[in-house]
Amino acid sequence: MSFFKELSNFINIANNQVTGQGIIGVQEFNKQRIPVYNELNVVSKLGVGRASAIPWISFLKDPDTVQNGIYPVYLYFKIKNILILSYGVSETKKSTRSWNLTNGISINDFFLARYHEKAPKYGESFVFKSYDLNEPLIQMKIDQDLNDLILIYKSNTTKSNALIDHPALGKIHKGSSPFSIMPFNERTSTAGLIFSTPLVQRFIASLLTKPFVICSGLSGSGKTKLAQAFVQWISDNENQYKIIPVGADWTNREPLLGYPNGLDPKSYVTPDSGALQLMIEANSNSSKPYFLILDEMNLSHVERYFADFLSIMESGDSIKLYSGAERMDSASNPIPKEIGWPKNLFIIGTVNIDETTYMFSPKVLDRANVIEFRITPEEMKNFFNSNTNLDMNKLFVDSDKSKGGLGQDMGESFFQLASEKAIVKIPEIEGEHNILNKFFVELQNVGSEFGYRSAMEMELLITKLGLDCLSNENGSPLENNIKIDIAIMQKLLPKVHGSRKKLVLPLETLAGFCLKRTNEPQEVPSANVKSIYQQYLADTQDKSKWTILYPISFEKIERMYKNVIDNGFTSYAEA
Repeated sequence: MSFFKELSNFINIANNQVTGQGIIGVQEFNKQRIPVYNELNVVSKLGVGRASAIPWISFLKDPDTVQNGIYPVYLYFKIKNILILSYGVSETKKSTRSWNLTNGISINDFFLARYHEKAPKYGESFVFKSYDLNEPLIQMKIDQDLNDLILIYKSNTTKSNALIDHPALGKIHKGSSPFSIMPFNERTSTAGLIFSTPLVQRFIASLLTKPFVICSGLSGSGKTKLAQAFVQWISDNENQYKIIPVGADWTNREPLLGYPNGLDPKSYVTPDSGALQLMIEANSNSSKPYFLILDEMNLSHVERYFADFLSIMESGDSIKLYSGAERMDSASNPIPKEIGWPKNLFIIGTVNIDETTYMFSPKVLDRANVIEFRITPEEMKNFFNSNTNLDMNKLFVDSDKSKGGLGQDMGESFFQLASEKAIVKIPEIEGEHNILNKFFVELQNVGSEFGYRSAMEMELLITKLGLDCLSNENGSPLENNIKIDIAIMQKLLPKVHGSRKKLVLPLETLAGFCLKRTNEPQEVPSANVKSIYQQYLADTQDKSKWTILYPISFEKIERMYKNVIDNGFTSYAEA
């Protein structure tokens, strides 16, 4: 059952309308439109003679009417060129019936999140799906979404006005807005920051998966700027984040947690970095996110100064700061004897790789998502052609740092998304053809296999990458292969390092997992797997014979393979 042709015709006529014109098109549409769809009456409004500012199509069952009831409805906000499929709510008269939702995301909330303004009309209805009409509509998705909402509508029998949890957003306090990647992307562009949407998607999904992210890669590629931009944009004020440059002399936890004063039994020396104060405040304000950015994190051995954090991040235990009588800081504020891990504290480490830095141990890599920053020739070309100057003040309300970031009303929603740990399974990582299990077997041969924690975190990362709030600019979700590609790149490959003798054949095998011959089944007999990459290399004349299933991971594996051939050694970490 499809409504796609009808909807497309409706949008075309709405776009061609000009006040006093387009009357014939509207009249013809009204004559030809489908009166009933999926057993529901179809009622629409385009305007005749005077174009409707917000054309709509509603789907109704008795006793609902557009003046008094609830109903699925398409709302075309022409001023934004966006179409919203909505849990419609009548505005002429308040209905005695309501949708079986709680904490539904109203169209007003949606507009505030995306455009920082309320909807011009119909703002009390709730968003089911939205479509950016700057991109072509996908028929399969349109029909599926409409039929899903109609199914919900037909099964709705409640007369309660209670609102339930929005499945993708969790519980959000009144006055906050649902988190969305789009306003952040738009604002960073305005501020002169150049970040690709896939990179931002990976960064935010990684934070939502686990509150420890490592940004690695080329010096000057935007690692610190992305972290700084996001935390400033989403925070109410400077008390919610600290940007701390790691010193080369950090050999213990004191630069982050301070120490009890040995000369004064009532005194505790807090660190100048502000990290301890940030943890204390995060524990006392559990509904908002707090951020600790450790810049140049590997200038010292991470395992030395960060060991306590790594431990309690997993165990949920507390860090003991001191024993004995209560101690105060220099401002006479009491310091707790121990401090628990704040669930709303997110740690972002930035990493450069050169002769002045240290490599990470598997203990650290296992507990983080590692995002590699690289710059493509096209991105560099766009940078040189750009005339936009960097202005971080554009991330703040009225360019005033004291008023907080423009995305501060989404902070609560962001933290609630991060708190949700339910996993949504996808077919590609289930059963005997599970691609992640293939990687496990091969990595085990070189001592770089992963454990249950990493497996669970990969599944959770894949789930977070599928959230509506991280969808592409056209509203379409990431494909499953892209989600798997990101999980492989961020959770499996970082631990791979070694000599030519150790890694040449395993890297060929891993590269083979990322390939298939075009128009042929993805599954290849295991006996041939190790030769797939060599076959690909041999096809120098026609690479179109091949489909790269996981392009991010494949490109990384190829670079590691070239390094191990040329230099006799390779590692995930590169300068």
